[in-house]
Amino acid sequence: MWRAKAPDPEQVRLLRRARAKHDLAPLVIHDSYLINLATNNSVIRELSIRAFAAELERALLIGAEYVVAHPGNYKGLTSEQGIFNAAQALVLAWRTVDAKLKRKAQLSILLENTAGAGAQLGGNFRELAVIRELVGHYLEIPIGYCLDTCHCYVSGFDVANEDGLESLLQAASETLGLENVPVIHANDAKTPLNSHLDRHAHIGEGNIGVEGFRRILNHPKLRTKAFILETPVDKPGDDLRNVQALKELVSPKKLTITKQSSRSGMSAGRKIQPST
Repeated sequence: MWRAKAPDPEQVRLLRRARAKHDLAPLVIHDSYLINLATNNSVIRELSIRAFAAELERALLIGAEYVVAHPGNYKGLTSEQGIFNAAQALVLAWRTVDAKLKRKAQLSILLENTAGAGAQLGGNFRELAVIRELVGHYLEIPIGYCLDTCHCYVSGFDVANEDGLESLLQAASETLGLENVPVIHANDAKTPLNSHLDRHAHIGEGNIGVEGFRRILNHPKLRTKAFILETPVDKPGDDLRNVQALKELVSPKKLTITKQSSRSGMSAGRKIQPST
C-alpha cells in the first residue's frame, strides 16, 4: 500500500524498552518496494516521494538509525536521468520531513546495491556514489550504503571465493568508502554469477555457499558491520535456522546479526557471542 498509518505511541514505547533491555541496535527500516525514486512517471514519482517521506517520519518516530532504499528503475530514460531523479526525490522527501521537525534528524539513508537487472539502478557502485554526490549539492543529508551479498554476487562480484571478496571490498572502498557501509544484507544467491537475477537463498544453500559466508562474516573489514538476513521463509523456523547458520560460521568475537521482518521491513541488530 502507498499509505501507512503512524505507529502507535504505546507500541513505540514498548519497542524502545525492548531495544534497551536486549541491546538491539541498529534499528534498520527497509522502504516499501512500491517506491521508485528514479521514475519519470509523474503519478508514480509523486506517490514515491510522499511514501518515502512517510517512511522517514515513521523511522524517526520509532527511533531507527537507518532507512534502506533501492535507488529505483529508470525504464524509458537514460541512467543519468534516473540517477538525477533519484537524487532529487531524496532531497524533496527529506525536505518534507525536515520542515516538520523541531530538531536535527538522527537518521541516515542507506542506498542499497541491486542485482542490476534491466533499467534497475544500483547494479554498479558508481551509480550509488553519484546519487549521494548529487544529493550533497542540494542538501546536507546523511547518506550511506547497504550492501547485499546476493546482489553483489549476481551483479558480478564472485564473493563465493577469496579473490572475489577482495575485489568487492576494493571496489566498495574506492567508490563508496567502507566506512559509509554500516549494514550488510546477508543472503545466499539462487542464480549464477553475473545473472542479474535477484533470487535469495538460505545461507549455505546457494552459489555463495558456507565457506563464502565464513569468509565474509570473519573478514576484518566487515566484522563491525550489522548483518541482516532477508532469506526465504519456506517453512516455520527458517528465519531462526538462517540466523543460527551465520552464528556458527563466526569466530568467537562479537558480531551483529539479525533477521528482517518480512512484513514490516523493520529489523534490529543484536550483539551476540557466536558459537564455534
